[in-house]
Amino acid sequence: MTVAVIPARFGSSRLEGKPLARIAGKPMIQRVYEQACQSSIITQTIVATDDERIVNAVNSFGGEAVMTSDKCRSGTDRVAETADILGLGPDELIINIQGDQPVFNPLVIKELVSPFGSDPDLVMSTLAYKIVDEREITDPKDVKVTFDNDGFAMYFSRAQIPCPRDPDPSADFYKHLGFYAYTKGFLDTLVSLPSGRCEQIEKLEQLRVLEFGYKIKVIVTVHDSPEIDLPGDIRRIEAGLLKGDLNP
Repeated sequence: MTVAVIPARFGSSRLEGKPLARIAGKPMIQRVYEQACQSSIITQTIVATDDERIVNAVNSFGGEAVMTSDKCRSGTDRVAETADILGLGPDELIINIQGDQPVFNPLVIKELVSPFGSDPDLVMSTLAYKIVDEREITDPKDVKVTFDNDGFAMYFSRAQIPCPRDPDPSADFYKHLGFYAYTKGFLDTLVSLPSGRCEQIEKLEQLRVLEFGYKIKVIVTVHDSPEIDLPGDIRRIEAGLLKGDLNP
């Protein structure tokens, strides 16, 4: 059983009510949910929120949603609470899909979970995309990741990483995409840990994993997944949908 949980919070400092923002006629949370349901390996998709407005919106399009505590410190904690509500066992695989990526390719979910089949000790994986838009290299809105020769994350940052001392046209940079897979057992461990120092500084919860000595497998995908942070992002994605450049 592979369960996809989409954490969705109504409050946002940059775009209030973001999950319900309409993108080409549909609430964003509906588009994320529908993309998840297209994955061949997901057995259940559920939205985790602390706001009745989001629950009602999900119910209105026939989706499944649960109410979680308004005390959750992050989306990861909301996913963990949902796993408890569902009564999932420690070996179950859980997919965390960020609720602000409405046009992701469902094929990335299969890529995300693929390493678990060959590595019985793996507890967590995520996705990265080789940056082609130079703006994203230095834009703090786009999180960057660097990884070792075995494909495990070394660091995540809002800054440019690595940062060449000298001009290096051969350098590649990778954007982190907001998808995670973990075993339920490790997810319980993760949410029991205190926030890490780098996590607090960068405001990136995945850094907690690295700060406490755990590993995250990074899978590089050829499928980008633009996210919604600002009203301008909505217009950009709607234009992409209209031109057929993005998944519907």
